[in-house]
Amino acid sequence: MKTLGWLVLGLLIVMVGVAPAVAQDCPRGDLDKRFCDANGDLVADPPKDPRQWVDPSTLIFAYTPVEDPEVYRKVWDGFLAHMQKITGKKVVFFPVQSNAAQIEAMRAGRLHVAGFNTGSNPIAVNCAGFVPFAMMAAKDGSYGYEMEIITHVDSGITKVEQLKGKKLAFTQPTSNSGYKAPSALLKSEFGLVAERDFKPVFSGKHDNSILGVANKDYDAAAIANTVMVRMVARKVVDGSKIRTIYKSQTFPTTGYGYVYNLKPEVAEKVKEAFFSFPWEGSDLKKEFQKEDKFVAITYKEHWDVIRKIDKGTDVSYACK
Repeated sequence: MKTLGWLVLGLLIVMVGVAPAVAQDCPRGDLDKRFCDANGDLVADPPKDPRQWVDPSTLIFAYTPVEDPEVYRKVWDGFLAHMQKITGKKVVFFPVQSNAAQIEAMRAGRLHVAGFNTGSNPIAVNCAGFVPFAMMAAKDGSYGYEMEIITHVDSGITKVEQLKGKKLAFTQPTSNSGYKAPSALLKSEFGLVAERDFKPVFSGKHDNSILGVANKDYDAAAIANTVMVRMVARKVVDGSKIRTIYKSQTFPTTGYGYVYNLKPEVAEKVKEAFFSFPWEGSDLKKEFQKEDKFVAITYKEHWDVIRKIDKGTDVSYACK
């Protein structure tokens, strides 16, 4: 019983350490009731009370699970070593298997720094207190990716209208390019609605969708083309087997940031680590190829088009 008592006490201490701030009367927009947004930038303000700041000895970092997270552990090693040097803290890579798991980890206080994919960014911001500040970009400052609808070259499908009656793979409901954008565009531009006009399936990840098309498991799939480019470059998939039948406008790519209640001095060091990272010769450069640096972004400006897509598809930012 004594041991059980200490265990319960320990759990209570942990729970208090990650407990959400008490709801307060303040401007917050779409943010969860735990947060405030006094300056109107659409992201959670840091707590005014220093006692609510988190200052962990080990910073936990997670990259969006657009592909097998273990593929990216080595890719991020050099960057995390750089962040460790800049912040003076140990930094650990945390592999997550889904967007929902990544959001929940930050909401529960188990994740401090992260890269959330385009579609899950608004939910991470509003439910988990994510504060995005950076994005990968090319040397000339250009950034982003396009949603593509792809099919196997032998499928007989050469245009979007021919998806009627076919099996179309999405990734996850929180994904912009893997679900929200294609759903909105298929309906508005082609009059195609899931279940009524085509059979929707969920693969879980972009790499699953791409491999599924290449192996003829799906008639077509909606994917982020940057993921496909990287998979072709690694020879994970044969690009000659894939045909693109639709390409969208350019969307912002993965947004990088920290949890809202990270101690301000630590948050500034995290930002410094991103903007001072030497890309040349790094594993990040080798993997992402077109990108050469991290550039400053704001959720309010750069995710405006994504919020409009979400509104048009009745996506709710309410926390579950």
